[in-house]
Amino acid sequence: MDYTDEVRAAVVAHRRDLVALLAELDPGQWDGPTLCAGWRVREVVAHITMAFRTSPGRMMLELVRAGGRFDRMADRSARRDAAAMSHEQLLAALRDNVTHPWTPPGGGPAGALAHEVIHGLDITVGLGLGWRVPLDRLSPVLVGLRPRNIAYFGTDLTGVQLQATDLDWRHGAGTPVRGAAQDLLLVLSGRRLPPGRLVGAAADRFTDRSANRR
Repeated sequence: MDYTDEVRAAVVAHRRDLVALLAELDPGQWDGPTLCAGWRVREVVAHITMAFRTSPGRMMLELVRAGGRFDRMADRSARRDAAAMSHEQLLAALRDNVTHPWTPPGGGPAGALAHEVIHGLDITVGLGLGWRVPLDRLSPVLVGLRPRNIAYFGTDLTGVQLQATDLDWRHGAGTPVRGAAQDLLLVLSGRRLPPGRLVGAAADRFTDRSANRR
């Protein structure tokens, strides 16, 4: 099995794990918060499955209607589909497509893995679940991130070095901010984490202190 096949296998395994996790959620948790601002669990799952349920032609039409802005199109689609579909239907859309070959434009299998891993963490961290992503799935995602990916998320890492405590991985230069690799992936993806997940003098830059009041 070559590297690409390994990454594709990791995508399938991750989708299966996510299906199993989502199947255990109660209806209230499907309406629970995630790390994606304004999206509940159901909107995130609608977004994850959008490419499975939408033809390329329909996707382009939606993009045109959104003025060519992918983020706007994705938000509109997630909110619309989450309102129209039950959580059982959303779960089935993921379950029925665990082996789907979709990859993001220009991202390849590694991009698909990043997409599934990051959005899965949006759900589990948002709900306060102690879900751990296997390190052999996190490593290719972290290694595959490029400056343009980080810039897309608007992450400001000026003067900071991210240091994983469970992988031999670091990024940037400056004041150390330490944490689990999956949490540092969320930092790179522009997410703000609940308190207590990062350690370092600059950890507050990436922490959502309002989480204490939820």
